[in-house]
Amino acid sequence: MRNLPKKVRSRKMNSRVDLTAMVSISFLLIIFFMVVGELSKPKMMALGLPDYDAYTCGRVNCGAGTQNRTLTVLLDDNDKIVTYFGLIGISEISPKIVKYGKDGIRKELANKAKQVIEYTGDYRKSLIVIIKPSKKSNYGNLVDILDEMAITKIDTYVIVNDFSPEETKLLASK
Repeated sequence: MRNLPKKVRSRKMNSRVDLTAMVSISFLLIIFFMVVGELSKPKMMALGLPDYDAYTCGRVNCGAGTQNRTLTVLLDDNDKIVTYFGLIGISEISPKIVKYGKDGIRKELANKAKQVIEYTGDYRKSLIVIIKPSKKSNYGNLVDILDEMAITKIDTYVIVNDFSPEETKLLASK
């Protein structure tokens, strides 16, 4: 018998895949989507605004509701601000035209905030400001009025873009 060369068998290596990195990435993705899902839920704050139908006595002081705490700020073109206190159809106080700055809107906001706290006797029932920028107002005016809210420390305010017919007439006339 002849001496035949032996066949060399290749040795099979263990084929193991290390999934440690994949597990880490999956946990990071799960955490990411949980956080994004939680942050994307809408968060709303209840705002007690005056109800137009609830007041039939025809005066601002007919009830102790939020109409006695509400100041509406209408922003128009050419840096014009029109403010009125309470409800526009019921209020005995006529609307005012004020300017930006410390002697204008800042003074008006500070005075009204002080009056509301004196009226309610409760610092938690503070002034509610409704900011209504018209289509003619610019972005800078909105930023300026938000700065005034921060300066006067008024925490309860809302930006609304719908105007009542009375408010539209008021801006057109002033």
